Amino acid sequence: MSALETFEKLLASGKDNALLRYSLGNEYLKLGQLDAARAHLQTAVALDPRYSAAWKLLGKALSEAGELTEAREIYRQGIAAAEARGDIQAAKEMQVFAKRIDKQLAAE
Repeated sequence: MSALETFEKLLASGKDNALLRYSLGNEYLKLGQLDAARAHLQTAVALDPRYSAAWKLLGKALSEAGELTEAREIYRQGIAAAEARGDIQAAKEMQVFAKRIDKQLAAE
């Protein structure tokens, strides 16, 4: 059984939390299933708005889907969440990703 199947079974059994949704989002992102990844990651940050890793992965999913403006906004929200938690490394990473998007958007 794959990790994705295991996570889907947990969700189907009624277990639902930010970590499970993050894990599902991550597995779908690996498979290139961006809509499914996005949906699970949006649920993860809704369940735990301070989950900086979920914000970062959601930004990545949106960026890969070509939703650059939305991805930039998600990174900004993620930076605020990470800074509120004291998760400085995640905040720095998302700042770098947001700046890259700013450059891409400026070039268009």
